[in-house]
Amino acid sequence: MTGTDPAEPTVDDAIAERLAAALRCATVSFEDPADIDLGEFDRLTEHLERSFPLVHRELTCERFGHGRLYRWDGTESANGRAAAILLAHMDVVPVDGAQGWTHPPFAGVVDEEFIWGRGAIDDKSRVLAILEAVEGALAAGIRPRRTVILAFGHDEEVFGETGAARMAERLRESGVRADLLLDEGGVITTGVADGIDVPVATIMVGEKGFATVRLTVSGVGGHSSMPGRQTAVGRLARAVARLQDRPLPLRLTPVTLDMLTRLRTFMGEPRRSLLGVARVAAPAVVRILAARPQTEALVRTTTAPTVIHGGVKANVLPQRAEAYVNFRILPGDSVQTVLAHCRRVVRDEGVTIEVVGTASEPTPDPSAGPAFDLIADIATETVPGIAVTVGLVPGATDARYYDGLADTRCNFAPIVLDSADLERIHGTDERISRANYARLITFNRLLIERLA
Repeated sequence: MTGTDPAEPTVDDAIAERLAAALRCATVSFEDPADIDLGEFDRLTEHLERSFPLVHRELTCERFGHGRLYRWDGTESANGRAAAILLAHMDVVPVDGAQGWTHPPFAGVVDEEFIWGRGAIDDKSRVLAILEAVEGALAAGIRPRRTVILAFGHDEEVFGETGAARMAERLRESGVRADLLLDEGGVITTGVADGIDVPVATIMVGEKGFATVRLTVSGVGGHSSMPGRQTAVGRLARAVARLQDRPLPLRLTPVTLDMLTRLRTFMGEPRRSLLGVARVAAPAVVRILAARPQTEALVRTTTAPTVIHGGVKANVLPQRAEAYVNFRILPGDSVQTVLAHCRRVVRDEGVTIEVVGTASEPTPDPSAGPAFDLIADIATETVPGIAVTVGLVPGATDARYYDGLADTRCNFAPIVLDSADLERIHGTDERISRANYARLITFNRLLIERLA
């Protein structure tokens, strides 16, 4: 939320500076590990240990590369039963076009309203806010009844295979089972949900899967003055067009139905009445959602051709052409469903179709678990007057590695963003307002107090 309304919460300069100092550490994840500056991760580690002395004196911390797995033992032993596993990640995405930023992306500038820098929202603010809340609780003599786990990954932006995956496995080996798993994902939006006037808190209860499919065509080559009936590029283009023109089918999943049901009372007519019979009017509801790209992703495994290349010269027939198509997979579908769909739609044995890179399955049967109401209540206490609903994270988060370790999964942070703010995530001029950072800290402190 922007503006300098004195009624909004805020953080003092010392708290803002601790986050800003973390943003000055260019902990950028790259696909090629050789491109990663490990010294920047060392700088961040030193900053965290220096800034939160009580956390590092009273909690145990195990390192997984630069990932950090903290254990805050509860006052009551419960045979591995934990109250919560709180996730966040310390790495950030690269910056494309730093010259377009108001302030340099790793300068960590603090002004009266904002803390600027890559990672200000995704996701260093959550790392620092959790540590601020725990440090404050320790200073106040607060201890949880049951164990609280903090798991901060260092490679979430490149799929988390050496950070979150290893930390989750360690928790499984230790027999840990928690009431709640909380990670990044949902936020509170204003002016984004069509037809709803109040801010909407979307607490994600799972995530879509993803897979990238590569289409490859090989040809004989030769001079462009004597082409055959079809070049490798033409054949590939036809295959890509078929996939784009024939996406996977629309359908209303239980989690999307729950989302709409929770929002129904905040809508005007005729939508309120239509959603009142959404189960029987599913086809009409699905058609409405499919009319906009922002909501079509709720009712379909999406198809996005993203890369295509082939050939070396305008007058030379290409010997090879390839394209990449990215799919975000709705629960109920799978990576294999996507692959079978591609082969069925393309219908061309001359096109090789394969999944490449890291793929992830969607959350199985996502739903609001027993601790969902706790998160919803704290969100409402932190930001009064909001509507609360469920949803699915459209991308992958570290939380997917922790499936089965908690009774309730929530992906959520109580920061208030409009559509322009959302574009700053992974984009230009990423920043977080002092008000939103205060909300993050308050939310985590209230959560700790509920667990105490």
